[in-house]
Amino acid sequence: MKLALSPLRRGLLRHGLVGALLCSALGVSPSFAQDPVKIGFIGTMSGPGGALGQDQYDAFMLAIEQNDGKLGGVPVSVVREDDQLKPDVGVQAATRLLESEHVPIITGVTFSNVMMAIHKPITDAGVFFIGSNAGPAPIAGKQCSPYFFSTSWDNDMLHEAGGQLSSDLGYKNMYVMAANYQAGRDAVSGFKRDYTGKVIDEVYTQVNQPDYSAEIAQLQAASPDAVYVFYPGGMGVNFVKQYRQAGLLGNLPLISVSTIDGSTLPALKKLAIGAITSAPYAPNLDNAQNKQFVKAFVEKYERVPSMYAAQSYDAANLIASALTKVKGNLSDKEAFRAALKEADFDSVRGSFKFESNQFPDAPFYRVDVVEGKDGAELSATTPIKIKTRAGFAEQCNMK
Repeated sequence: MKLALSPLRRGLLRHGLVGALLCSALGVSPSFAQDPVKIGFIGTMSGPGGALGQDQYDAFMLAIEQNDGKLGGVPVSVVREDDQLKPDVGVQAATRLLESEHVPIITGVTFSNVMMAIHKPITDAGVFFIGSNAGPAPIAGKQCSPYFFSTSWDNDMLHEAGGQLSSDLGYKNMYVMAANYQAGRDAVSGFKRDYTGKVIDEVYTQVNQPDYSAEIAQLQAASPDAVYVFYPGGMGVNFVKQYRQAGLLGNLPLISVSTIDGSTLPALKKLAIGAITSAPYAPNLDNAQNKQFVKAFVEKYERVPSMYAAQSYDAANLIASALTKVKGNLSDKEAFRAALKEADFDSVRGSFKFESNQFPDAPFYRVDVVEGKDGAELSATTPIKIKTRAGFAEQCNMK
């Protein structure tokens, strides 16, 4: 049975059809084809790790703002979720994005314990997942997915660079400390793979532990040549302050990864001067994309971007490059995946391409904490040439 249309409805349909034909003739997409692509963002936005997630979110939104609310010429809208650094909350956030918001793309994720909880539900749903920080080893290897891409690193690689740097600096005996969760355990594993000296002890502390005085006393008693730590966010601020208060920074070399960085340096300032870090990014990297990014980020947020911001800005531009290639059409998932794999964008890190497991093959640097106009700043110096890799790409069985 045909439904009768009122004169008003017939008029609206007629005008709509004429408008669509006119747009087609002019080579302009009609407005109904320009519905925004909805992107879910999950990050740690509160608590001691909140600064990291905020940097990720702010940089992602900056890329959208620079392109007038679009990525790759396609209008986008972002639905933000705070995982509170709790895997169960992260699962709830992912469920909302998948079942209520029906997003085709999710990005972000700050900490590896949350990533391990939400990676499989998201990728099993056939939703593209562009991680911009957390890189737990299992998802870089045997648990890899064709729907997951990273613009950061796998956890081991981050610390393989740290172990290589420590070896290059000639330290023979080192004391290693990390937070006791997936990324912390990956940190120590990666460090030991490329550190050629002796690890006197490896100590794991509680996530978000505020007081490290007992552990600092223990490491002093061990008399290492240097100390290597992994304490992201507020944990890093507390540890470095207490390390300085104990009179060690400047006397007992401190090598760190994701401990003293753009998210924690504003709270540490001159207290961190003299520390050495291994990092995939520093604001002084000399390439055109990074220079405009740092300028825009500082103008917008009145702070210097961290590596978390840099990786998330890359994630936005990676998505933009893929949306450009598929002209905003996400219905062909193989085409969109192929477009992502091409990584046809300018990275703030310099050279950037994907390995077969869809994690980046991108450079790492020695980054020193030096005196600067705001008290202290991060300065990348020499690239780090990692000699031994974990080989997660070889363990990843996907086409």
